[in-house]
Amino acid sequence: MSAGPFQGGNAPSDAPGTVGNRGNGSTTPLLQVKGLRVNYGHIEAVRGIDLELHEGQITTLVGANSAGKSTTLLALSGLVKKAAGQVLFDGKDLSHMAPHKIVASGVVQVAEGRATLTTLTVQENLELGAYTRRDRYNKAEELEAIYALFPVLKERASGLAGNLSGGEQQMLAIPRVLLLDEPSMGLAPIIVQGIFRTLRSINQAGLTIFLVEQNVRQALKIADRAYVIETGNIVLSGTGRELLVNPKVQEAYLGS
Repeated sequence: MSAGPFQGGNAPSDAPGTVGNRGNGSTTPLLQVKGLRVNYGHIEAVRGIDLELHEGQITTLVGANSAGKSTTLLALSGLVKKAAGQVLFDGKDLSHMAPHKIVASGVVQVAEGRATLTTLTVQENLELGAYTRRDRYNKAEELEAIYALFPVLKERASGLAGNLSGGEQQMLAIPRVLLLDEPSMGLAPIIVQGIFRTLRSINQAGLTIFLVEQNVRQALKIADRAYVIETGNIVLSGTGRELLVNPKVQEAYLGS
């Protein structure tokens, strides 16, 4: 693989874990990734990366196509085999846990694209999102909270999810989650702006978000903590604001 704009010289000076914590003020990561490696045959897709997610923050992982972003999420969800490394969530080791048990632990991924069941209604899709929950919760209240974030879903609640537009289906595919894979992919700019506003809103309500995105500018604008991945390596990290004005990031990803 060819070297990218951050490779071939000294390691980045921005070391992981140097940014401040918004969230609950804790310095202990909610989710910690240590030495994660993923191989596809003889190809090293992810090469021993370290990441930290802090409670109440938005953390983003940005990079070009085939950099290893989605593979990282799949490994955290247990959907691809790890060649090495450890994933800790709230002190629990998820490294060798089955995907359904990872979900039950509270780590949930919204996959790339419109992951909806098109032959069910909008409300049935939302209710299925709580299938594994064992805590006591008020379904009506939580549905209303979701509808407050996405009013168009309330208007279409009794209609089939398959009749929603692409942007509307993407709204439906965002329940209370931790891991988001390219939520803005293929959407019109005005819908993308709405998606990012909503991510900020649900984060402010207490959700910890790990966002994988190719829309680097938008992702860095809302991120507390950010990482740049290139050919399977973390090559830069810092706050979203720091990376947004970093000359190398601007040159490589922002067209500056």
